[in-house]
Amino acid sequence: MGRALLQSNRNATLLIDVLRSCVAARRFRVKDFVVMPNQVHLLITLGADVTIEKAMQFIKGGFSFRLRKETGYAGEVWQRGFSDVRVRDAESFRRFRIYIAQNPVEARLVPSADLFPWSFESQRRLKAAGAKVPSSLGDEPPDGKPCPDTNPGVGHPGDSD
Repeated sequence: MGRALLQSNRNATLLIDVLRSCVAARRFRVKDFVVMPNQVHLLITLGADVTIEKAMQFIKGGFSFRLRKETGYAGEVWQRGFSDVRVRDAESFRRFRIYIAQNPVEARLVPSADLFPWSFESQRRLKAAGAKVPSSLGDEPPDGKPCPDTNPGVGHPGDSD
């Protein structure tokens, strides 16, 4: 599925920071994620004025730009496109969260999902333990209005932006 570009702590952390920046800019809300060595799984809630395509452009473009600027990386970062599936109800939301959390276990990267450092839950635990986390992922916007769609998506570093 492509190079393991996200395997390094630096790159995985950079992608998480891009997600935080998008949340802070109110482009979308992150309900869950896991940054795997060669892909990312996301469960996001879109605002009324943001399409899934635009959200992925913010993520992929933001990460590519920052990776090149901050590290001098000159290669291709992402493969074309992404996969998305609409969450239809609470049960499908629960199943997608389990799927995302278990991805590092299924890939045999860790024996237990709670041991994987680049996930929504690990970031939540760090924040709860008092670690400085620049902005929250998954919190409700200040106006409390729900966003209409939640889409799990996957992006694969690989062929192109």
